[in-house]
Amino acid sequence: MPRHPRAWLVRTARNRAIDVLRRRRTLDRRLADLEVAEAMEDDVDGLDETAIPDERLELIFACCHPALATEAQVALTLRTLGGLDTEDVARAFLVAPETMKRRLTRAKAKISAAGIPFAVPPADALPERLAAVLAVLYLIFNQGYGHPDRADLAGEAIRLARIVADLMPGEPEPLGLLALMLVHEARRDARFAGDDLVLLEEQDRARWDQDRIDEGRALLDRALALGGRGPYVLQAAIASLQVQDPIDWEQIALLYGELAARTGSPVVELNRAVAVAQAGAPEEALAIVDALAPDLDGYRYLHTTRAELLRRLGRGDEARDALDRALALTPDGPERRLLERRRAA
Repeated sequence: MPRHPRAWLVRTARNRAIDVLRRRRTLDRRLADLEVAEAMEDDVDGLDETAIPDERLELIFACCHPALATEAQVALTLRTLGGLDTEDVARAFLVAPETMKRRLTRAKAKISAAGIPFAVPPADALPERLAAVLAVLYLIFNQGYGHPDRADLAGEAIRLARIVADLMPGEPEPLGLLALMLVHEARRDARFAGDDLVLLEEQDRARWDQDRIDEGRALLDRALALGGRGPYVLQAAIASLQVQDPIDWEQIALLYGELAARTGSPVVELNRAVAVAQAGAPEEALAIVDALAPDLDGYRYLHTTRAELLRRLGRGDEARDALDRALALTPDGPERRLLERRRAA
């Protein structure tokens, strides 16, 4: 029995799917050879090439079919290929596991009823699938980035993002996503002390990978030169500012404001509140957080943020209550241990 049966099954199924794609490609090539044997020298090399030079990325593009809603594409691909279980996917979308199970079931039913083919798209169909593919890669990266023992997931997401950026060099968002991942991953060694999480302001900057940061900033410059102002380019700009010394929190707050306007995401607005507080306005930040409470009550970071703001404002009892709520929503792991230390303090 493998140590992690579910992960083993997902990996085995993924490898099996890659084998199927390879066999189909080989069969197509051989059938074409039989049909046009006299033109073999001219055509065989092209028959073995696809628009996507990586089998795993082919699978992700194949799963992200535009006939499904983008959220359904992303959720189904994460569940099928990303190595994430339903609970992980549900957390990524801020919904209950049962809700995500129903969404996945509906997506599979639509695929079956509509006869949506599982096929690698041609080159001209890649742009319409790009947003979902980038979302899949970023959520896979986040699963690896948040766990000290899952660097493999983060590394694989970065590898695939490089391929997408090379595949579509005129698109700024793949460059932005790759830059974002690299700047975040540059801090991996400093983010954990053993199995415990270390916050940004407490990290040893000497342990940051400066080469990754420099590469990320160069990619961000390319994305901006292409006119990029999409969500991943904005997030990469924020990440780049966060590794400066000193950190320009006012500029970060402005960028989060632009990102929130583009995405309409309450999570982005919560991050803006953090930047507003770091810029010296904790009362204004708390007002933003309290306004988000109805939408994000089940999101643990709302309560951790609120606890920190209340602590800064000298409202200790309320801060402890907010931490208790956050702990109730946080599974065992580095983040929970950090919250327990805060609660004890």
